[in-house]
Amino acid sequence: MGEEVSSTEYTRAHRQQYRRKVQLCLDVFETMLAQSRFEFERPLTGMEIECNLVDNAYQPAMMNQDVLASIADPAYQTELGAYNIEFNVPPRPLPGRAALELEIEVRESLNAAEIKANQNGTHIVMVGILPTLMPEHLSAGWMSESTRYQALNDSIFTARGEDMTIDIAGPERLSLQAASIAPESACTSMQLHLQVSPADFARNWNAAQVLAGPQLAVGANSPYFFGHQLWAETRIELFTQATDTRPEELKTQGVRPRVWFGERWITSIFDLFEENVRYFPSLLPELSDEDPAAVLAAGRAPRLPELRLHNGTIYRWNRPVYDVVDGMPHLRVENRVLPAGPTVVDMMANSAFYYGLLRTLSEEDRPIWTKLSFAAAQHNFESAAQHGMEARLYWPGLGEVTPDELVLRQLLPMAHEGLRRWGVAAEVCDRYLGVIEGRAKTGQTGAAWQVATVQKIEEGGVSRPQALAEMLRLYVQWMHSNEPVHSWE
Repeated sequence: MGEEVSSTEYTRAHRQQYRRKVQLCLDVFETMLAQSRFEFERPLTGMEIECNLVDNAYQPAMMNQDVLASIADPAYQTELGAYNIEFNVPPRPLPGRAALELEIEVRESLNAAEIKANQNGTHIVMVGILPTLMPEHLSAGWMSESTRYQALNDSIFTARGEDMTIDIAGPERLSLQAASIAPESACTSMQLHLQVSPADFARNWNAAQVLAGPQLAVGANSPYFFGHQLWAETRIELFTQATDTRPEELKTQGVRPRVWFGERWITSIFDLFEENVRYFPSLLPELSDEDPAAVLAAGRAPRLPELRLHNGTIYRWNRPVYDVVDGMPHLRVENRVLPAGPTVVDMMANSAFYYGLLRTLSEEDRPIWTKLSFAAAQHNFESAAQHGMEARLYWPGLGEVTPDELVLRQLLPMAHEGLRRWGVAAEVCDRYLGVIEGRAKTGQTGAAWQVATVQKIEEGGVSRPQALAEMLRLYVQWMHSNEPVHSWE
């Protein structure tokens, strides 16, 4: 959810103070990178899973407050939409059999939450965009009760000065105007975190940017929005457009969007925070009482709340994170590329693929980003979002290839090697990378299965809304089976 704020309205003087405070935080952060000790000796990984709530007819259920009250577990929190909840998985190290234990824990937790949700007549669904979501669901009462979300909505539209345009091409183009950020709530993702040292951050972030395209190609799970078949991973373009603070004139001038792939390889985490401060005005100028310079001078780790809040309103697909736990500062790469679902085993496979590749690519003597332009990495990302396993991806030494060829020939061996370096047990590698191999060989991702299933149902003369609801019913059955999506019928 992000940290709550106290107000939905801010004065001009308040915004000026906030700008100065963010700059002070940035200066202190620069000093810390040069002088302070960060926690990284025992790197932890973390996972967040955003979920949807549906009723017994598989339509969106605007009941997250009731469901969360029933679940009564602090690991589950609200998200933007009243039909969204988020599950925060406790951080843990990668080595050994930890991933197998995590899979069991996540399944048990989600199953327990599902039982509690059933008491409210709802079900939990892990998917990139809820297929049965329609415009009428996002009228009144769609937003979770939160000052932060209301303030975010108001700030985006104040900056924009007009309604939001959602225009996504695809097999069935969608074009509409939105008077709120409601369409953003449709985008439910899985976020992966990796704790890294200041010295290793840039190599890991650059590697994560390289991997964004292949990740999406094999992990796509969002082909439908508002009843239209759009991209394999429509969530990417929808999120970009649904939070865009720029009217057309600023887009024409080349002003950067707040949902941002970036524009260059970096040499330090400071590059990203400095870009955030230099390029993006504040959306939530919430001031704290902390004097970060005084805290640092006293030998403690400042929380830098203004800098962190500002960073939280710039939606990089690989986001830098600064945090303080038990008095010790640490840095994380937050990977925000992947959709939620289809199953826990699929998400564990996506995680293993990412962490293994990240380790190998970030440790290469001649890093791949010295042989791949940033523009090519961004093109791979956009092509994979649009076309999934039908995309064409550029890879140094191979040229332009299909995702299946890239994964099978190049990336799976590298992922195996990376997990070996992490000390991950062989049975873990075989289980999860075997799922990625299965998807590459069959071409069946969550997105491909959804489209094929809807088409088959529609052949029986069923309307699109009915076909989407029936597909989602089948999807939920398979989701609970925990059989990987490439094996679904």
